Amino acid sequence: MIDERVQYVGIFVLLVALYFLSCIRVLFEYQRGVVFRLGRVLSAPKGPGLIFVFWPIDRMVRVGLRTVVHNVPSQDVITRDNVSVKVNAVVYFRVLDPMKSVLEVEDYRYATSQLSQTTLRSILGQADLDELLSERDKINRRLQAVIDEEAGPWGVKVALVEVKDVDLPEHMKRAMAKQAESERERRAKVIHAEGEFQAAAKLREAAEVLKDHPIAVQMRYLQTLVEIGAEKNTTIVFPLPIELIRSFIGSGGRPQPGG
Repeated sequence: MIDERVQYVGIFVLLVALYFLSCIRVLFEYQRGVVFRLGRVLSAPKGPGLIFVFWPIDRMVRVGLRTVVHNVPSQDVITRDNVSVKVNAVVYFRVLDPMKSVLEVEDYRYATSQLSQTTLRSILGQADLDELLSERDKINRRLQAVIDEEAGPWGVKVALVEVKDVDLPEHMKRAMAKQAESERERRAKVIHAEGEFQAAAKLREAAEVLKDHPIAVQMRYLQTLVEIGAEKNTTIVFPLPIELIRSFIGSGGRPQPGG
């Protein structure tokens, strides 16, 4: 009789030990466990490390605290200046409050994903195409601020939002290429005009110097002849004094004033 009781006690102890072993849960450093006891959530999440979840009265939901990298699918966006583009982005977020991420929203990952898509279309729809292409950092900050504010009640912190690719229609690419080419030509003409203006100013200064020194004109004239003669060509130059020509200028062979 005593042996049977000992046997029953041993079986009971074994069952209790197996039950406690089945209640053991291990949470990693980056995990927290939100435990519901008879349908009511406990005051604080458990973990990390070894914890007990007493089945069937307890139910635990694991929540990861690591940063999640979510790729927002390509979205069709119409900018403020009525240009249709395809834009995709990447969102970096993590859970700061495991309790809110379980109690306030059914699936915080899916909710954050949908919020990112709708916010991307909304914010980019308020920007011009030039702003979208040239002020990417400003748009990223606006996206991050809006998504973070909306996801805050779910215990989610949005750390960074980056617009990845902007796919333009072919006709817009051609138009932008023509615009860039025209801008390059305009800048080239402006630079050429500035060079001509500076050259004219220098020539004016040179003329002022030569006006007061007639001998310098002759020296420059002779130097030009030397430069022409130094080249291997068949050009023939006849030097002719200017004073000789002046005597024949004017009607009736009369010299002009100052001649």
